[in-house]
Amino acid sequence: MASTNLNPHVVTLGTAGGPRWWIGENAGKRAGISTAVVVGDSVYLVDAGTGVGNQLMKAGFTPANLRGIFLTHLHSDHTIDLASLAIFGMFTLPAGKAPISIIGPGDRGALPPASPRATTAPQPVFAQNPTPGTASMFEHLMQAYATDLNDRVIDALRPSPLDHFIASDIEIPDGTGYHPNANPTPADFAPFVIYRDELVTVTATLVKHPPIAPAFAFRFDTAEGSVTISGDTAPCQNLVALARDTDLLLHEAIDFDWVERAYGSVGTLEAQASMDHHRASHTSPEQAIAIAHEAGARTLALHHLVPGTTPLAVWEAHAEKFSGTYLVPNDLDTISFSRVTSEMAAAR
Repeated sequence: MASTNLNPHVVTLGTAGGPRWWIGENAGKRAGISTAVVVGDSVYLVDAGTGVGNQLMKAGFTPANLRGIFLTHLHSDHTIDLASLAIFGMFTLPAGKAPISIIGPGDRGALPPASPRATTAPQPVFAQNPTPGTASMFEHLMQAYATDLNDRVIDALRPSPLDHFIASDIEIPDGTGYHPNANPTPADFAPFVIYRDELVTVTATLVKHPPIAPAFAFRFDTAEGSVTISGDTAPCQNLVALARDTDLLLHEAIDFDWVERAYGSVGTLEAQASMDHHRASHTSPEQAIAIAHEAGARTLALHHLVPGTTPLAVWEAHAEKFSGTYLVPNDLDTISFSRVTSEMAAAR
């Protein structure tokens, strides 16, 4: 890829994590998790949290700018507005535009094990198809809106989203030892390419976010710099390998003090299971800093902040622990991952 001064950067469309609307102080200040990787006029969207369409417009883009949508995993806070992107988005797509790829995890293939705290066996939802992957999920979302879509297609002569969006599952390479329950994050997993065009190469690795599997982190390499996006994960050596010498690492972060306050005194099985999940599946700011140091990332930005209402000062209190550039972006912030920019920042 020859350099053409395309000013690669990200726009943090939404920086809150968690499958909820956060209430209380600072409520509504952070939209659901979604990141625009921007190279020239092209946008590569990572995750589609709540409000992503409005955030995309506020950032000055439309779905016409999209080349691809990449889903790190299929938890609802990362996918809840995928349908709105496709259905509302088709009204802004010009005729003749190449289809937009939707790329994400495949069918899990097995139900997760029940929490050891369960006293009775939990019953799965939609047992006939309990773990659909990206392609199947998108098909079912469009089927759910078939009444609306057929009104548009038949009466208003509009195109179908199925003409403009093509969903596919990421195929995990053979021989890795991956298994959704027994080995969801194989050690020494080699990152592998999932997408390439003339502007970017997108590489993926498996990360640690039990019980969901597979869960991916993505790295976008351009001629002028790289950005690595952790997805949801506990500390994970696979991510360190993927992020080696990256110009920008966007890493999730959770406030474990909030976890203790929110669940520690409740005492119910549900609260205890929620605490188990957060501790096994997420990363503190200190842990994210350690990962960034080990990977040699030049800039670390925390996002997917849980809770989404935690005061900024809580996250910024860790800044002096990182030797590079440390950021806690708000929604719609722009962060360059140009190699020149990151080297200049490191020299200061």
